Amino acid sequence: MSTSHLPATTDSIAQALETKNPSEAISIYYCILENPSSSPESLRIKEQAITNLSDLLRQENRAEELRSLLTQLRPFFALIPKAKTAKIVRGIIDAVAKIPGTSDLQISLCKEMVQWTRAEKRTFLRQRVEARLAALLMENKEYSEALNLLSGLIKEVRRLDDKLLLVDIDLLESKLHFSLRNLPKAKAALTAARTAANAIYVPPAQQGTIDLQSGILHAEEKDYKTAYSYFFEAFEAFNALEDPRAVFSLKYMLLCKIMVSQADDVAGIISSKAGLQYVGPELDAMKAVADAHAKRSLKLFETALRDFKAQLEEDPIVHRHLSSLYDTLLEQNLCRLIEPFSRVEIAHIADLIELPVDHVEKKLSQMILDKKFAGTLDQGAGCLVIFDDPKTDAIYPATLETISNIGKVVDSLYVRSAKIMA
Repeated sequence: MSTSHLPATTDSIAQALETKNPSEAISIYYCILENPSSSPESLRIKEQAITNLSDLLRQENRAEELRSLLTQLRPFFALIPKAKTAKIVRGIIDAVAKIPGTSDLQISLCKEMVQWTRAEKRTFLRQRVEARLAALLMENKEYSEALNLLSGLIKEVRRLDDKLLLVDIDLLESKLHFSLRNLPKAKAALTAARTAANAIYVPPAQQGTIDLQSGILHAEEKDYKTAYSYFFEAFEAFNALEDPRAVFSLKYMLLCKIMVSQADDVAGIISSKAGLQYVGPELDAMKAVADAHAKRSLKLFETALRDFKAQLEEDPIVHRHLSSLYDTLLEQNLCRLIEPFSRVEIAHIADLIELPVDHVEKKLSQMILDKKFAGTLDQGAGCLVIFDDPKTDAIYPATLETISNIGKVVDSLYVRSAKIMA
């Protein structure tokens, strides 16, 4: 960084833009920022220099320099309006976020800025940086710290009635509770976000995020038809904005179709005009799962899980639903295979279904305990013994109903006799 300074003029900015060497351009911007002039024109030029400098540092993946830039600019922040300070700070934090592998740096940067905003009494900026910090902590799986931070922030923002920030925080709280598997609280937070959103204009990206979270929560409750409609709304919003989350909304739409046994619709959605824009591994993974489901083939299902591990296993939402789908498919296949037998070797069933023997044995024992069929495992002989379904005798429920009715009559007679005696 040069110790000399350049005049804060448009010519200096033009000189930096014309330079082919990024390091030289960065040095020019630093020199502009070191100019002691504080005239309105100089301040405007410096703001432009900061924006250009942060973009260049991001392109060069110099995250530490972006962090030190924020510290260096603190005296400059005292000269400009608080709203512009907030815009610059959030812009630099966003620039750091675009550099891969900087989650720890982002967390420490946000913590530093929270301390500075508290000292400077910049409440508006502090609340937004704290919300960003809570989101980063959640991504880092530091759930308890994120929850503690959010609980205090929600009370403060509700008191100030900042609806737009409240929507952000409630939505974040919903995601956090969902990650902790606390579905009732996740739904309550989402309802609060919707209530706040109804009172103001919500940007399309934010509305898409609300719809996406609504779809995820409905899918968790196995209400896949409602979830599909929410994912579709989210997809339309993100698609119009060319937001990268559009492909995930589309992926979850396809998941809902598979879960309601409409796997044949998946190919049609992918080949539609909107779907063709997002053809790639995410959609290929869902198409492979849909094909396996349509053919009721566990082997194809396992092949899809293995070939598209990053898209299926590592996506927690898809993985959770596909696990239950796999179990259902396995049970259906096993029930169909054992139906003709009264006694059959477990190894033979494993050969027919093309799965390991221990895996099949474990699943059969679970199905017997869940009363999916009547039978027992003869582990000494390695056989499954299937019993005929015991026919329930109608006399027992009829007897219980008669006794229950007699009890009601006796109670009624007792009440009447008590009234007569009185």
